Amino acid sequence: MNSDPRHIRISEYNYALPDDRIAKYPLAQRDHSKLLVYRKGEVTEDVFYNLPDYLPEGALMVFNNTKVIQARMHFRKETGALIEVFLLEPAAPTDYELMFQTTGHCAWYCLVGNLKKWKEGSLKREIEVRGTRITISATRGELHGTSHRIDFEWDGNISFAELIDIMGELPIPPYLNRETEESDKTTYQTVYSKIKGSVAAPTAGLHFTPEVLAALDAHGIDREELTLHVGAGTFKPVKSEEIEGHEMHTEFISVRRETIEKLIAHHASAIAVGTTSVRTLESLYYMGLKVMRDPDLSESDLHVAQWEPYSIEGESAEVSLQALASWMDRHQLKVLHSSTQIIIAPGYDYKIVKMLVTNFHQPQSTLLLLVSAFVKGDWHRIYDYALNHNFRFLSYGDSSLLIP
Repeated sequence: MNSDPRHIRISEYNYALPDDRIAKYPLAQRDHSKLLVYRKGEVTEDVFYNLPDYLPEGALMVFNNTKVIQARMHFRKETGALIEVFLLEPAAPTDYELMFQTTGHCAWYCLVGNLKKWKEGSLKREIEVRGTRITISATRGELHGTSHRIDFEWDGNISFAELIDIMGELPIPPYLNRETEESDKTTYQTVYSKIKGSVAAPTAGLHFTPEVLAALDAHGIDREELTLHVGAGTFKPVKSEEIEGHEMHTEFISVRRETIEKLIAHHASAIAVGTTSVRTLESLYYMGLKVMRDPDLSESDLHVAQWEPYSIEGESAEVSLQALASWMDRHQLKVLHSSTQIIIAPGYDYKIVKMLVTNFHQPQSTLLLLVSAFVKGDWHRIYDYALNHNFRFLSYGDSSLLIP
């Protein structure tokens, strides 16, 4: 039974995080990071490459295979003012895959830095692609929440994917307080990243190496991938006193029909790698309930709104996932494309995720709320241990395995 968490005070999810505990760079060997293991209230520590030893044989582990894009673009006005255009989500075409194949023109919803210096007109920038000079222009359109629609136009027969690979910059998290470096292009991607679209990495996955993945296979762990494109909102602090005042960002997900089949076969239980996998898996449960109530819904109608999970109760996770699978079959869908705005906070009752691999999150963040909900409020014990035992925090920091 979900109880409504709207009146949770975010100040109760604060802790002192000294700056020197924030990892500015990752370890040279990803899988040599520390691993905190929380099992039924007990905390121990190990090294990440031993993770497979803690997992039950035959379990299903789910990874988010999104790839971080070079989302930060800079244009200089004739006056000399530098304008930053930060890509958030595709506006035209809205489909990520089509967007990156587009040539000539496209539009994105973007955050604009130094906006007051960009009153009117288009911004232009020249770059060299395969020995040819190409001009890109950016024109500001209507406001869309806190972002602006920006229309891009460019000459030459190059795709938008190639364009941002040349002129964009990988957006590392703001709390690292440093410029992006060449090494980040590798270290800030998971080794299994495939589908372009995120503006932040699903950081729990940064610890995995081909060797650890092979060890999981050897331990008889079943692996599946899904995609949630991480939005900049993942760094958005909760500013309101109660979490009711915080608006969650919408993120786009795609899940293959076979993945849902696997979840059903594993009695709707999974080990999630990262909070983004959690948000996707738990959202699937509510999407299943929706199609049970109305089989004629479209993919976009399956969007899970922020507080929706706290107002609808329903069937077991297996029944819900089976309904979603049948709905996909009726609509001849091999892949489900939808979106979620789910907020997981104390009071939330997890439906699918039974174990969680995750990093250590910022104080007063929605990610800390998600962890607290998972360990039934016992987050202090985990974070106190990590702070007292020299664990490294945030995106490039160490990892934990949580087994409530």
